[in-house]
Amino acid sequence: MDFKLLKTLCAIPSTAGDEGKMRDFILEYFEKNKKKFKYTPTIYSGAGFQDMVIVVFGKPRTAVFAHTDTVGYVVAHNKELFKIGGPKAKSGTKLVGEDSKGAVKCRLVIPERDSEKEKNTGDVFKYRLSRRIDIGTPLTYAPDFKETRSYIKSAYMDNRLGVWNALHQAETLKDGALVFSTYEEHGGGGAQVAGKFLQDKYQVSQALISDVTLVTDTIKHKKGVAISMRDRGIPRQSYVRKIISIAKENKIKFQLEVEKAGGSDGNSLQDSGYAWDWCFIGPPEANYHQPGEKVYKADIKEMVKFYSVLLETL
Repeated sequence: MDFKLLKTLCAIPSTAGDEGKMRDFILEYFEKNKKKFKYTPTIYSGAGFQDMVIVVFGKPRTAVFAHTDTVGYVVAHNKELFKIGGPKAKSGTKLVGEDSKGAVKCRLVIPERDSEKEKNTGDVFKYRLSRRIDIGTPLTYAPDFKETRSYIKSAYMDNRLGVWNALHQAETLKDGALVFSTYEEHGGGGAQVAGKFLQDKYQVSQALISDVTLVTDTIKHKKGVAISMRDRGIPRQSYVRKIISIAKENKIKFQLEVEKAGGSDGNSLQDSGYAWDWCFIGPPEANYHQPGEKVYKADIKEMVKFYSVLLETL
C-alpha cells in the first residue's frame, strides 16, 4: 500500500479547535481527485459545519466518522504551555507552530516540581526558545514520518490514519457518508453536529468510527484490526455482533476489544440525543499520543479491507 498521502496528512497541524488547515486540505483533495472516484459525491462544509467536512455518496446507509484534530499544546503566559487533549510527550520533544513572527521551532520543557505543589497545580509545561511565542499559538509535534517493511511510525497516526482510511474509501464508495469531524481529542462535540445533519437530511443512523486504539496487554500488533465492543461508552451490542459476523464471513483478521475507559466520536454520537448504532474499528498503535505512534502495516490493510466490506453490506 502507498502511504505517501498518510505522510502528508501527518504533517498538517490540526489541534482540537484549530482544524482549518486539515479542512482545507480535505476539500482540495476531493476537488483534485474527484475524476478518479468511481462515483461523484456531494460535499458539505463551511457555514454551519465549522471546520468539518461531510462527504455524501449516493443514498447513504452508513457513515464513517474520522476525527481530524490532534493533541498538542497552546502557548500561555510566562512561556507556559497548556495541554490540548492528552499529549504524552517527554521533556525535550521538538514542537512546531507559527505565529505573527513566523515559523516556530522549540523544545518542550517539563520542569521538576515539588510533589505537594504538583498535587494542587496539576501538570506544568514550558517551552524553550530564545524569543517569546505569541500567546494562544498552538504547537504540535515536529513531523518525523518513518516507514519500514512492517510498520509506520509517526506523530499523529491518531487520527491521520483514520482520515486516510476514509479518503481511501472515497475512491470506490457508491452509497455512504464520510464525516471528517472536529474536537474529538478535547471533549468531543463535532460528531454530534454532523450526526444531527445526517439523520435529519439522509436518515442515516449507522456509524463506523475510523480511528486507532491502543496496544495493551490484550490488544496487540499483528493480530488484525480491533473491533471495540465497549470503552467508556457501550454501543448497541446487536449492531456490534452484526459487524463481528460480517468480519468472520469475509475472513477479516480481527481482535475484540473490551475496555472500561477511553472514548471516541462514538461516545459523542451516543450522547447526542439521536439514536445511533456505532462501532469503533481500527488498528492498535504503540506510543499513544506521543511523537512516534507506531502501527503495524498489515493491521492497516485489514482495516481498509474491512471498511470497504462494511460499507457495501451494512
